[in-house]
Amino acid sequence: MGLYKHVKELWKTKDHEFVLMQRKRMVEWRDEDSSVRIDRPTRIDRARAIGYRAKQGVLVVRQRVDRGGRTRETIRSGRRTAHNYHKKNLSKNYQQIAEERANEKFPNCEVLNSYIVGKDAISAWYEVILLDRAHPAIMADKIYSQITTKGRVYRGLTSAGKKGRGLRNKGLGAEKARPSVRANHGRNN
Repeated sequence: MGLYKHVKELWKTKDHEFVLMQRKRMVEWRDEDSSVRIDRPTRIDRARAIGYRAKQGVLVVRQRVDRGGRTRETIRSGRRTAHNYHKKNLSKNYQQIAEERANEKFPNCEVLNSYIVGKDAISAWYEVILLDRAHPAIMADKIYSQITTKGRVYRGLTSAGKKGRGLRNKGLGAEKARPSVRANHGRNN
């Protein structure tokens, strides 16, 4: 087995030593800011699988997102039935929100992809891989230069965004998912 396969097995099995190490990490992460740029990925196997390469113009950001229900803004005037529900049900997942927040923190970059590195009762941490749009090394790269279209994460073009839009399914039974649920709703109803 190669190195990446060993690292993958560690994250899958989660033996006692690994769990203790992860707890110690998360204690440190809680004291940090919500967006922290890091030198190298925590899960190198996962980062490489989703497109990370150690080259100039490629950044890795650890993003913290609060877990739990998303509550509405304060109810102000009027007594309507819509105000009776304090909980919002959004179609976005935590990973998509983490990607968007990382992109807001680094506006000159574009989100390539992300993966989870830990979660506890309060927070979830994702590592987001960002590409610097104007960097010469990224512009010269055949693959990365095609990805750096503006606003990928906000249009749901990352892996987490596609999952939230229901585009993981293909073939029979998934005809109404493409080009998007909203576009097909008007066409079919």
